[in-house]
Amino acid sequence: MFLERSVGSGKKQGFIEVITGSMFSGKTEELIRRLRRARLAGQKVEIYKPVIDERYSREEVVSHDARSIRSTPVETAANILLMAWGVDVVGIDEAQFFDHGIVEVCNQLADQGVRVIVAGLDMDYLGKPFGPMPDLLAIAEYVTKVHAICMRCGNLAQYSYRKTDEGGQVLLGEKDRYEPLCRACYLEALEEDRKKKKT
Repeated sequence: MFLERSVGSGKKQGFIEVITGSMFSGKTEELIRRLRRARLAGQKVEIYKPVIDERYSREEVVSHDARSIRSTPVETAANILLMAWGVDVVGIDEAQFFDHGIVEVCNQLADQGVRVIVAGLDMDYLGKPFGPMPDLLAIAEYVTKVHAICMRCGNLAQYSYRKTDEGGQVLLGEKDRYEPLCRACYLEALEEDRKKKKT
C-alpha cells in the first residue's frame, strides 16, 4: 500500500498517512521505517517533531527500541510549512502535541504533492481523543492503527494508562509513568484508582 514513488515519475500526488495507537505500540518505529524506505527510493525527506518532546533526544526522533532518525524540533505547526519546501516526504512525530494548525499544514503539504506521514497517540491517558489526532484521522488517505501488548494480561492494548497521580493532559514520560493496557485491564485500573482515592 505504501509504495515510494520514483523520482520524476510524472505528476506528484500528495497524500496523508496516519500511524496511531497507544504508547509503546510501535508508532515511531513504523514512522522511521517508512521514512528510511523513502530515502532509499531517492526521495527528499524531512522530519519534524514538537519542541517539547526531548525524552530521548532534542534533534532526533527516537523509538522506544532506540531506533532514531534526524529531525527538526518546531514550536508550532506553521513552522513546518516554512521549512518544508522542495521535499517529497514529510514525517511528523508526536502529532498529538501540536496545535490544531497541524491539520491545515498536512492538508496544504498534501495538496502540493507531498507525501505526509504522521504518527501520534489517538487517545490521552483518560481514553479521550487527543489534540488534533481525530481531525488528522478523518482527512488521511491511509490510517494504520498499531497496538501494544497489555502489561497485565498479554492481550492487545490500545490504552495508555498513567500510573501516577500527576494531572494535566500532557505529561511526558516512559514506563515509569505509563503502561499499555487492553480495555478490560484499563477499566479495572481506573476502578482501582477510584477506590484508592476514596480511602
